Amino acid sequence: MSYAIVYSSRTGNTALLARAIQEALPQGECIYCGAPSGEALAADTLYVGFWTDMGTCDEAIAGFLKQLTDQKVFLFGTAGFGGSEAYFAQIMERVRNNLAPGVQVLGTYMCQGKMPQTVRTRYEQMPESPRRAMMLANFDQAVNHPDAADLARLKEAVAG
Repeated sequence: MSYAIVYSSRTGNTALLARAIQEALPQGECIYCGAPSGEALAADTLYVGFWTDMGTCDEAIAGFLKQLTDQKVFLFGTAGFGGSEAYFAQIMERVRNNLAPGVQVLGTYMCQGKMPQTVRTRYEQMPESPRRAMMLANFDQAVNHPDAADLARLKEAVAG
């Protein structure tokens, strides 16, 4: 059974997840690994990864997902804000809205991902408030993600 890994990675977080998937699956069955491309559409199963932009997947992945018709897909992604499975579920639901009814979702996985330092700088410039404190704390927590535990959970989800 052939597979392709298609992903968009702005800061390298989703690329780490894509490499973990490739490590977990049989190497000889991978027909494509990289940015959205029509080449990937020939695979039996697609592993499609994204970074979170405004509460959903980035535009490149949204456009790719809209091309799928009856493939099997495993969705994976990273988000700067983490710690809440409910938040991750909301993101994944928005991402699924890009899929045609005939596409079978085999599974999903999301984890927190580190953000660029420019984001922390922007938070630091906000007026003192509980919201600012929460955003700075979240940024600091995200610095180490995806970590080894995140990658191990993804490999389990893919192999399972």
